[in-house]
Amino acid sequence: MALKLTVTKVKAREILDSRGNPTVEAEVTVETETTGKKTCARAAVPSGASTGQFEAVELRDGGSRYGGAGVTKAVKNINGKIAKALIGKNAMRQRGIDERLLALDGTENKAKLGANATLSVSLASAKAAAKALKMPLYRYLGGVGADGTPIPMMNILNGGAHSDNNVDIQEFMILPIGAPGIREGVRWCTEVYHTLKSLLKERKLSTAVGDEGGFAPNLATDEDAIEIILEAIRLAGYTTGEGKDFMISLDVAASEWKMKGKQAGGEEPCCEQDGEQGDKEGDDAVKYCLPKKQKVYTSKELILHWEKMIRKYPIYSIEDPLDEEDWDGWKELTERIGEKVILVGDDLFVTNVKRLRKGIKMGCANAILIKPNQIGTLSETVDAVRLAKKWGYITIMSHRSGETEDTTIADLSVGLGTELIKTGAPCRAERTAKYNQLMRIEESLI
Repeated sequence: MALKLTVTKVKAREILDSRGNPTVEAEVTVETETTGKKTCARAAVPSGASTGQFEAVELRDGGSRYGGAGVTKAVKNINGKIAKALIGKNAMRQRGIDERLLALDGTENKAKLGANATLSVSLASAKAAAKALKMPLYRYLGGVGADGTPIPMMNILNGGAHSDNNVDIQEFMILPIGAPGIREGVRWCTEVYHTLKSLLKERKLSTAVGDEGGFAPNLATDEDAIEIILEAIRLAGYTTGEGKDFMISLDVAASEWKMKGKQAGGEEPCCEQDGEQGDKEGDDAVKYCLPKKQKVYTSKELILHWEKMIRKYPIYSIEDPLDEEDWDGWKELTERIGEKVILVGDDLFVTNVKRLRKGIKMGCANAILIKPNQIGTLSETVDAVRLAKKWGYITIMSHRSGETEDTTIADLSVGLGTELIKTGAPCRAERTAKYNQLMRIEESLI
């Protein structure tokens, strides 16, 4: 007889994330059929600062409370409709739980219940089942196949929407590609992080940190950010380049740069035109305005820019180098440099199998960022990872800028076998909590 873990209680509350904004935490209690023992687990969901327009809906209250950012509507949905629908269901059947949530919402993007409501319950249900079985979550999800830890991508210098400085690229990350495991990888990155802090102090630059723990100094150019990181790596005693200790990754968040409406048509230029390509391509060309440096690129010019960057620097990956709807640009970029660098779709794919299938068909990107709150259930997250792996795309588990102390993504990364994980700098407790969990998991795998 199959074991049944019956959901007996579903409860939610409003808590705060790392940016001081409200978010949802859900608790699910299950009862083991054979013993009558009850087990409770909780999950809290994060929130992003730079979000794609195709992400599932994060339900907020509006009004004056918390400046409109309250989540009491999502909490009410969990304590009412969702609880009623799930009590009596078997938590061992995760897909059944998630399908019930999807049916209850009934929209394409979780607009009715809120993805913050559905995801918190979906994850709490899985965690309760794993706990009742006395299994770590990564083992419950991945079985015997959960046998390794991901390479960390540590965001140590911030720009874009993640800081108030004059750097346009949103994240500059270091990858300890030569480290033998997560514990040593974390140590290497932390040593570079502290060396970078010392360099910034010496040059009288800000060592204040952004939402994800990275430093946010004012620098003359985005290339200066890469140069100072490479210097920090060298001074910390490590090497850079393919097959060596470290490589660099960039999160561009280019959807934040795309010019829209009259700006793109040239009637209201936001900044100086960079080069002549825009005139050659005409007003219909996709255009990008770097808001802090006040430069305009067409899609083709931006592609050439990234091509030059990967020739000049030891860049492992570029995330969202073009807009989420610039499919033709993505296709051209992938054709030109996809064999030389990892091209990561975040806003492009939003952990959504429909958008990922389109990208696969068109030949866009070769990696996908996995953010569970972009899609709203554990099962849909699993589906995105499986589809990506089937077609040879690199998978990267990711945090959000507004995080909590919840470490679920560490277990998801190991359980689902993602090659990499993004969860911020080795600074701020909501970031280091994930690294600490990965180190615990690595210990258990030895």
